[in-house]
Amino acid sequence: MTPPPEPTWDPRQYLRHADHRTRPFQDLLARIGDLPGHPAPRIADLGCGAGNVTALLADRWPQARITGYDSSPQMLAEAAAHARPPQLDFVAADAATWTPTETYGLIVSTSALQWIPGHTDHFPRWLDALAPGGTFAFQVPGNFTAPSHTLLARLRASDRWRPRLHGTGDRTAAVLDPADYLTRLRDLGCAADVWETTYLQTLHGEDAVLDWVKGTALRPVLTALADDPEARDAFVIEYRDLLREAYPPGPYGTVFPFRRIFAVARREK
Repeated sequence: MTPPPEPTWDPRQYLRHADHRTRPFQDLLARIGDLPGHPAPRIADLGCGAGNVTALLADRWPQARITGYDSSPQMLAEAAAHARPPQLDFVAADAATWTPTETYGLIVSTSALQWIPGHTDHFPRWLDALAPGGTFAFQVPGNFTAPSHTLLARLRASDRWRPRLHGTGDRTAAVLDPADYLTRLRDLGCAADVWETTYLQTLHGEDAVLDWVKGTALRPVLTALADDPEARDAFVIEYRDLLREAYPPGPYGTVFPFRRIFAVARREK
């Protein structure tokens, strides 16, 4: 069976909820301590997306040399607006195959590793690229059992859509439990801090949760059906109706609980 195409990203849609999407990175950043090479550490951001959070790294370490890596041409085009040569640049690379060629004080990733099945298999080579005392930090969504995802999976697997969408966007096994990340990182010789947070995000506007997932979880489906607008729109309408029932709006907006998993691992000196 031909594997589903890689998702096509829409930076403008993704950034419609930039405040909520940026907050977990800010919480991750707050737990990262001093880096080797201070005040000018070498930093890599894996899966940098639109570059808006990579720019926060440059604000935190204004003398650092920072490179954001992403495989999406659309996201890299948007990220270019945040470039600050020679301090901050963006390079096309797939985190699933990225192999460091230099030593880093920090390798960071936010909301990207869930797209890489078996991403923990890459931890050893990334950690090997850290200077002594360097940090590997990441954040991934942990909400794959939430209605936003279970309803999407059920719809994809329905009789109508299974022939066209089998396996499309299935990430149910992509993210580990926090305890498993803690064990993996400690087994690799790191001092690790792992935790989880559920944000009770209040979204605004009509069909707010649908608008959110159009920037992330729904991208594989939108990509797979891009050549058939009628089918694409029909799928979105079915999914919209399911989301309306699962996430009814309240007087102050639509509450969308979102669980995130965080890890900060420090390579021992």
